[in-house]
Amino acid sequence: MGHRLSKIYTRTGDSGETGLGDGSRTRKDSPRVVALGEIDELNSAVGLLLAEQIPEKIRAVLENIQHDLFDLGGDVSIPGRATMTEAQVQRLETLLDEFNSVLPPLKEFILPGGTRAAGLAHLARTVCRRAERSIVALSSAEKVADPARVYLNRLSDLLFVLGRALNREGGRGDVLWQQGKNR
Repeated sequence: MGHRLSKIYTRTGDSGETGLGDGSRTRKDSPRVVALGEIDELNSAVGLLLAEQIPEKIRAVLENIQHDLFDLGGDVSIPGRATMTEAQVQRLETLLDEFNSVLPPLKEFILPGGTRAAGLAHLARTVCRRAERSIVALSSAEKVADPARVYLNRLSDLLFVLGRALNREGGRGDVLWQQGKNR
């Protein structure tokens, strides 16, 4: 990190612009800054899930993901930077296979919910999907390396599976959707 923030407010953003990691300035509603905000919100949602009592294995996975998300935010904050790797995507796929292998096969759609931790995993999943859409929108205007987008796609899948795993750990099953329940 080049320098530490000694003062939190700078007043440099009061006009609706913000600084990027390369020193350039852009509007706060630009696709790049929107994507940065979505990634930051996702990291916060994962942090909220980490505030729960969850199994240590899931905790370690989520803590590693938070570091990846900070790396991803760094990439997005510097146009042209691409440090996310296929290995990070592969790690998520391995985790997906591992956690999913012990869950019963899905035969129906499930609703977000069950235990509080599972509900928070589903909330993080939906924020992740929004962050992915923001990266896709950014890539329509500027080059974005594929691993960034693919990472978010796999992460949303992993958060879905972790929601199911957390329900199981909490002694709950999946919350099954009942089509037309309230007709």
